[in-house]
Amino acid sequence: MSFKSVNDILGILKLEAIRQEQPFQRLLNCWGEVVGAKVSAQTRPLSIQRDVLWVATSSAAWAQNLTFGRKALLLKLNQKLPTPLIDIRFSTAQWKQTALPDNQQPTLSPQEHPSYLGEDISNSEVKPTTENAKTAFEDWVRTRQKRSHNLPLCPQCQSPSPPGELQRWGVCSPCATFIIRNS
Repeated sequence: MSFKSVNDILGILKLEAIRQEQPFQRLLNCWGEVVGAKVSAQTRPLSIQRDVLWVATSSAAWAQNLTFGRKALLLKLNQKLPTPLIDIRFSTAQWKQTALPDNQQPTLSPQEHPSYLGEDISNSEVKPTTENAKTAFEDWVRTRQKRSHNLPLCPQCQSPSPPGELQRWGVCSPCATFIIRNS
């Protein structure tokens, strides 16, 4: 009776695990390697149904471009999978329903937004007037001046700005938008 080494037994167990691994799980494990980082960020494999891979894409343009190159992609994927795929279908239909990527930030609450001033505006401050447009505008100006009193000034336009905006962008949000659009 011959005994096998622990390494031989572990190798046999590893091969057995690979054979028993689900095709979709294997596909998920090699997806980023096969398609590359750019495509991987814009796509998400959803399922394999009747040997057809269904992939969600972030936009219709990605779906169309990947559809044109699906034959080459099939060749690469079939080299990695135990059961070959016969086709790939790309669609934007389930992109929003799938989980967010790890690097995407969750939505901020109003208190966490850089423009938040840290004060509650009570309904008693804002008194609707229906006399005419001029008095309504004057009331609005007074309210805005009261809220912006003691705010730091934007170094670009010298407008009162929320401190969070200045900390985040170094300028107020309108100036930051202007700079981004013109750069």
